Amino acid sequence: MTSPVSLDSLGIIAGNGRYPVLLAEAARARGVKRLVVVGFSGETAPEMEGMADVYTRLRVGQLGGLCNYFREQKVTQAIMAGQITPGNLFDLRPDIKAVLLLAKLKERNAESIFGAIADELKKVGVELLPATTFLEDCLPAPGHIAGPKLSRREQADVALGFRVAKEISRMDIGQSVVVKKGTIVAVEAFEGTDAAMERGGRLGKGEVVLVKVSKPNQDFRFDVPVVGPRTMERARESAVRVVACEAGRTLLLDRKLVLEQAERWGISLFAADESLLNQ
Repeated sequence: MTSPVSLDSLGIIAGNGRYPVLLAEAARARGVKRLVVVGFSGETAPEMEGMADVYTRLRVGQLGGLCNYFREQKVTQAIMAGQITPGNLFDLRPDIKAVLLLAKLKERNAESIFGAIADELKKVGVELLPATTFLEDCLPAPGHIAGPKLSRREQADVALGFRVAKEISRMDIGQSVVVKKGTIVAVEAFEGTDAAMERGGRLGKGEVVLVKVSKPNQDFRFDVPVVGPRTMERARESAVRVVACEAGRTLLLDRKLVLEQAERWGISLFAADESLLNQ
């Protein structure tokens, strides 16, 4: 069970995008006194340094540096926010601790790698909190969120996409699919949601449905599904007609802006749940 959140000091392991920035703002608003931030070269938004009380920049793969930094700063709780660009995971220059960790893993995927990192942090007294901490208000309730209401055809495509996305996520392939009139036109894998959307929109010749879900046994300490302004921008570029996320298990970041984008661009934004599996 996760311990009560300390408001004295919080570590943030900051990947790319707006997620770490919004987390830092939410933590401050909830009364966190000291933010100790780890950023990564070529990934973390420059503004994160200005939001931190203490900041350091590491290379992806410097696990020993990460553990030592938090130990030196007397951090006992941390949150991992934002992704690392998938391609950069193949350009790792791991330190000795990371090499030893990777050598012990039978499978190298997000769950196994980040789970092992959490174990290493725990050894130096750092508890990794759920990535939704301080952002609980960003988890949408089931149903229509913004944009045009779904047609019956679109509702059926969301239901199909939800079932298929849950299955591929269970097999650790990806967490998003693109659907067009009852046909799966794209499945997300290592390339990520944006690339899957682009491919699906191209193959489906527009007016497609994106469905994004969590894994059946999602570890919310890392890899939380996110829909934000960048998702909506890529959806518009890829001629996506509906963006459906999983209710209560997806972070809707920059909600006001996302809702404005949905209305302005005529994109339906919808939060689905397990009830769709029985349709």
